[in-house]
Amino acid sequence: MKLTPLLLGLGTGEIIFIVLIFLLLFGAKRIPELMKSMGKGVKNFKEGMKEVEKEINSPSADETAAKEPSKDAEPQSK
Repeated sequence: MKLTPLLLGLGTGEIIFIVLIFLLLFGAKRIPELMKSMGKGVKNFKEGMKEVEKEINSPSADETAAKEPSKDAEPQSK
């Protein structure tokens, strides 16, 4: 079983090189902060997506008002 498609064709040497460059650019002390902020960003994105899905899947206020008769409406007598 090859992991080549999963790792975009990168070998061990390339991955180590990328990690070293990442360490040089951001420093070992800032990496946990960056990962924490990335995690919060992903969490906020997922929450936003759930809210959008919920709005799309739930009936809108206009649709429910059109289907249900108004409680304030007076009964019509003939």
